[in-house]
Amino acid sequence: MAREWSLAAAYPYRSPLPRVRAANIGSTISYKAKKQGETYMITTEQKRRAHQDADHIFKELFPQCGMKERQGQTSLCHEMLDAMFGAKIMLSDAGTGIGKTYAYLTAAVIFHKYRMEAGESWQPIAISTASVALQEAIHREYIPFLSKLLIRAGYLTRPMESVIRKGKSRYVCDERLIKRLNAVNLQKKNRKNAEALLSLRSCLDMDQAKHLSGYDRRQVAAPRICDCDRYCRYKRFLEDAASGKYLFQICNHNLLLADAMNTSLHRHPILRPYCALIVDEAHKLPSAARQMFGRTLGQEDVLALCHGLKAEHYQLAAQNLLSAMRPILQGIDAETNEGMAAFERERPRLLKEAWKKLDSIRRMIGDRISKQLKRELGRMISSIELFLDEDADIILYVDRDEYQRPILCAAAGDMDTQMHNTLWSMPQPILLTSGTLAVGDDFSRFKAEAYIRPYPRLTESVSLSPFRYEKNCLLYVPHSAPIHNKTDLQPYYRLLAADIASLIRVCHGHTLVLFNSYSAMTAVHGLLREAELPYPIFTMARNNPHIAEGFRQSGNGVLLATGSAWEGMDFPGDMVSLLIIPRLPFPIPDAFSDHLKEQYESLHEFIQSVALPDMQIKLRQGFGRAIRLETDTCIVAVLDNRSLRDRRYHAAMREALPDMPMTGRLTSLHNFIHAVKEDGYFAEVRQ
Repeated sequence: MAREWSLAAAYPYRSPLPRVRAANIGSTISYKAKKQGETYMITTEQKRRAHQDADHIFKELFPQCGMKERQGQTSLCHEMLDAMFGAKIMLSDAGTGIGKTYAYLTAAVIFHKYRMEAGESWQPIAISTASVALQEAIHREYIPFLSKLLIRAGYLTRPMESVIRKGKSRYVCDERLIKRLNAVNLQKKNRKNAEALLSLRSCLDMDQAKHLSGYDRRQVAAPRICDCDRYCRYKRFLEDAASGKYLFQICNHNLLLADAMNTSLHRHPILRPYCALIVDEAHKLPSAARQMFGRTLGQEDVLALCHGLKAEHYQLAAQNLLSAMRPILQGIDAETNEGMAAFERERPRLLKEAWKKLDSIRRMIGDRISKQLKRELGRMISSIELFLDEDADIILYVDRDEYQRPILCAAAGDMDTQMHNTLWSMPQPILLTSGTLAVGDDFSRFKAEAYIRPYPRLTESVSLSPFRYEKNCLLYVPHSAPIHNKTDLQPYYRLLAADIASLIRVCHGHTLVLFNSYSAMTAVHGLLREAELPYPIFTMARNNPHIAEGFRQSGNGVLLATGSAWEGMDFPGDMVSLLIIPRLPFPIPDAFSDHLKEQYESLHEFIQSVALPDMQIKLRQGFGRAIRLETDTCIVAVLDNRSLRDRRYHAAMREALPDMPMTGRLTSLHNFIHAVKEDGYFAEVRQ
């Protein structure tokens, strides 16, 4: 007989008890409510039943739905459950295919159930991710599926609900939408753009309006400081999200950190107080933290301020602002290392000129524009002043936002204190998971990046991928490889392109080539076109869905990519049967890495502690594009001279990649690809 597991009583809103702190006491876990002095105990028996629940779900319920039982997934769920009961900070490196999403969702639901059973106040569980795509998948696929499974088994009496929390700029302001619809001639707009704009009358989240133009988005987005007089949909959404009906609150890392900062400063929280935190895609958390606790300036900031000035009929001021900022925006958007170097040389002069123009705008119209616009103008001026400051504690560098647009960043010098005070000192259990948190079983690099101190409650877990790489994957490291000569790159590019062309022919297309630089990709692309390969060739510098889709539809195409393509892109099946990495992905030197170098006694120590682990982690991320499903088969070719068998980085490369057979012979690649692929794979489709 199925055990009844009811969360129904938890959903009606109740005033929360004071924040609780968990501590291990013998064989029990004690949650203490500070004001009331009450103590609720999760006993050893309850913990035993909780783990029984996990076994039942993974060993019986999931297989009943056609999902294969994976021992690694079940074990990971048990580890996560123990970490939650122990209020731990858990670092979890989960290999591809382990099923970490269902592992942490199941652990979270079980933890919540027994926490409530122990008499704790109802609080939701927060899930933070780096990408909108994963947020949507958790909200629309993973949670509904798990919910139906548990209801059917009698564990739940009602569906689990979740809500996605995003930044204000992603939601519609009703008043702004009305003004925009009254001002625009829909008949003259592109049909899809017009339909997208009209759809916002019933759709609050602008990400759901697929063809909404960037201009319309900026015109109707909820402002940073809401000035609506009416009880708008956005305000109603916030009230609904804060209610007690959502078991899961899903957000991105920036919103999570903003909420943690507000909580630490005793300001009004952004998220409803939660009893546990799960951080997926945790390898992206350090970058988000540097942006959140520093100062950023990007295209969106400039365009938003320009449109604000235009809306208040200051056209000339908007033009002056854009002319002042355009050289900076173009500089940080440079596709090549040479372009970035040129921008770095000119940056102080460009920033000073921009500051003069912005200060002139402020003096001329500062008293006449709206308070909100005045604040935005002042913020931009203060950002530029910060970027001009020679303060040694400020690290100026270029990063990318969640849309992969370049932004100028100033990192705070006290990041360790900031992260400790906002996130790591929280009493709630924190699960941080990703496929690339560790090198082997070593989390040192991530802990340094995320400023995680050796806390007593810190625990680590490595779950290896269940995929059979030894059978389905072959590593190709040639006996010789072209040498990268910085002083004369053209011979290198010619030899590299010839090697890549040979590999493409052996594998009959179906190829992804991951470059470290735009210039290398461009050079090789031109040479491959001259080779007249019988496969369509695509190039992608950033995450462009149209190019990615063209590659998918091609059947046997070749995709040359760089930038964000190293992670987060899915090409399952035979689409990527050959992954080529021309050069090991060592980080490109910048102001931030220069700052890190100063913390080490020698260059060798810096390379071993920072540069080499960073390379290995990115190499693992790139390798993750090769095998996405248990049945996928792929050749991985590393063409870097430094990775050859007798060279200094060969061992580091092998350590970063799963165990698989290795060859240096093209004939072995030919035999492998013909052994693992069906006959239809070899049909060639010409451009």
